[in-house]
Amino acid sequence: MINIENLTKSFGEHTLFEGITFMLNPRERLGLVGRNGHGKTTLFKLIAGEELPDSGSIKIPKNYRISYVRQELNFTQDTALKECMTGLCEDERDHYWKVEKILAGLGFSKEDFKRHPLEFSGGFQVRLNLAKALSSDPDLLLLDEPTNYLDISSIRWIERFLLNWPHEVMLITHNRSFMDKLVTHIIGINRKKIRKIAGNTGKFYNQMAQEEEIYEKTRIKDEQRRKEIKQFVTRFRAKARLANLVQSRIKTIARMEKKEKLEKIKTLDFSFCYSPFPGKQVMSAQNLSFSYDFKKPVIENFNITISAGDRVCVVGKNGKGKTTLLKLLAGVLNPQNGKISFNPNVTTGFFEQTNIKTLVDSRTVEDEILYSGSNVDRQLVRNVCGAMMFGGDDALKKISVLSGGEKSRVMLGKLLVAPVNLLLLDEPTNHLDMESSDAFLAAIDNFDGAVIMVTHNEMFIHALAKRLIVFQNDRISVFDGNYQRFLDGKGWEDESETASLKNDNGKNLNSKLNKKELRRRRSEIINMRGKIIKPLEQRIAVIENNIDLHEKKLDEFNKAIQEASHQQDGSKIGELSQLIYSCRITIDSLFDKLEEITDKLDKQSAEFEEKLEKLGTGST
Repeated sequence: MINIENLTKSFGEHTLFEGITFMLNPRERLGLVGRNGHGKTTLFKLIAGEELPDSGSIKIPKNYRISYVRQELNFTQDTALKECMTGLCEDERDHYWKVEKILAGLGFSKEDFKRHPLEFSGGFQVRLNLAKALSSDPDLLLLDEPTNYLDISSIRWIERFLLNWPHEVMLITHNRSFMDKLVTHIIGINRKKIRKIAGNTGKFYNQMAQEEEIYEKTRIKDEQRRKEIKQFVTRFRAKARLANLVQSRIKTIARMEKKEKLEKIKTLDFSFCYSPFPGKQVMSAQNLSFSYDFKKPVIENFNITISAGDRVCVVGKNGKGKTTLLKLLAGVLNPQNGKISFNPNVTTGFFEQTNIKTLVDSRTVEDEILYSGSNVDRQLVRNVCGAMMFGGDDALKKISVLSGGEKSRVMLGKLLVAPVNLLLLDEPTNHLDMESSDAFLAAIDNFDGAVIMVTHNEMFIHALAKRLIVFQNDRISVFDGNYQRFLDGKGWEDESETASLKNDNGKNLNSKLNKKELRRRRSEIINMRGKIIKPLEQRIAVIENNIDLHEKKLDEFNKAIQEASHQQDGSKIGELSQLIYSCRITIDSLFDKLEEITDKLDKQSAEFEEKLEKLGTGST
């Protein structure tokens, strides 16, 4: 258990957060969310003891071990075994057998123990970093963007591993799908404060939006009420018989807390510019083959036809040829065999991570976007800069001072100024935070043209893909169908076709289940979920209707008391004041009940989702 109380941290005049308080309880898996630059990594460093707060305290139990798994991979030893042994405690420095057991559990063979860390793929390097952290027997894992640059297979493996981790986890990731599958709670840094709720990111952001909407409505009503009271005081100040009422109103104004208007938080808000396309077929590739230095082909005899409005996701492990295929389709690379045919009306937009290197450091953001097309005017560029969160003077920043995420937004901005009807995108959200990734997903969904996208984000694949290009078992194939159909049917070959089910104590219930048994158990869980969840949803609907009715009554009472004030009807004012007070008490009580049942609903939903995840087939 970790208790954080009244924590404040600033850098110069920039305050990241102030007076934040929350608790990490046993076996909780917390997802930490917030905008880039709002202090997520800094909070991890404070908990790990690498930085000190300006004020406040972090109370950690005695002998409580914390392992901080960073984004950066920094290997200092010449074998995987030696590298992981650096994570051992001082009194266990020679306990190599402990490390061997952990490595084996993470999928490393005995031969791998002797390999240099840099020889492994990116996915196994992250596992190696994780193994080093686990070697210290931590009570808490701090994971900062553990999925960065991992392929979909490695991400799914880490999901399964962390779901069975018996201690506490705190996680930072821009991959909403990954976070939602793992966490029991979300803590979010918002407006320099922190909020912790049970459930996933969807519940958190919905609740934040509702609370800010209620705050703003309350602020407007309070301002209106303040104005009405002041008008009453001004009008009847000189009336001796209303002196008591006037003094009461003056005291009411003094007691009223003035709520400040919420500052609008910048967010990506953009859409791709569509070039009308009259045809049905956008492009086709026939017998496409490519290899580097004429070694084993990366792409061999590949065929595909892309139609207008198509949504194709390219999936598979790293290093198998996904980016190479996209470069071939974009014309950056030339195939050694086969051909690519484009409809003459096709205009293509291509985004690839290494293209960031093509940005000119001496240019401003505005200039870089301006020079990206011959028919681009400065007003359009200004609009695009604003959409990419480079408003005002930020558009005049030099490329050289931008972060990786900001440069990625510049590349997206360059893509927005030219009308296109075919988008080729290679992991476009790697440097975007969760909110920006959501905006990007919405922009793709609203784009009328065809999209071919390399991504490891399963939420994107589920939401967008109508077809898949799959790199698996040294082959490339086209799967006609969405991602769920792929998982239910063909699936990933390196994941067992059987599932290991565990009870609440982590013990295997059945080591091998065939697909028919998995479907039966999944159906049972879904049926039980409906029986428990539906009554809760019905109760929530009833409460929400009651709140709506009472709020309408409150509005009527407020209008009536205003009329009574104009008519100087003291008895009516007193009667209405009692009704208003009673109505507000009822509304507050209903909101408390709504929050209680909503929390229960989210907890029950999370439990059913976890049971479905343990079956390895996801939820519907």
